[in-house]
Amino acid sequence: MKSDKEYMKRCEELAKVAGEKGNVPVGSVIVKECEIIAEAEEAGKTKNDITCHAEIEVVRAAVKNLGSKDLSGCTLYTTHEPCVMCSYAIRFHRISKVVYLHPVEYLGGITSSMPVLTTDEVPAHWGKAPEIVRFSEG
Repeated sequence: MKSDKEYMKRCEELAKVAGEKGNVPVGSVIVKECEIIAEAEEAGKTKNDITCHAEIEVVRAAVKNLGSKDLSGCTLYTTHEPCVMCSYAIRFHRISKVVYLHPVEYLGGITSSMPVLTTDEVPAHWGKAPEIVRFSEG
């Protein structure tokens, strides 16, 4: 079984690739039953589409790979705290756990004034909030 550290290392590798392409350096993977089922890098600038955050891209890939919009039982790893937009997608698709490395000022889905990832004020069919873990290499 891989560790959080190994999954986060893969996110950092993806973030580096994104940065080399001129995108914001963010990388994300989704894991189910100890296996990476999807991975993605930030692509907003290269695709000229603001919705192509790494977290959105990885959710799109996971939904396609699993053939289901329900990602219960999955963990999303990402180099940065998901923004409000990405948090909406995470909640909608019922991802069970989010592990992130860097907090995001102003629009983070956990630490901002709009904590979409942790609030109970969401549609009932979304289910409960995911477990949130701020990754620490220590």
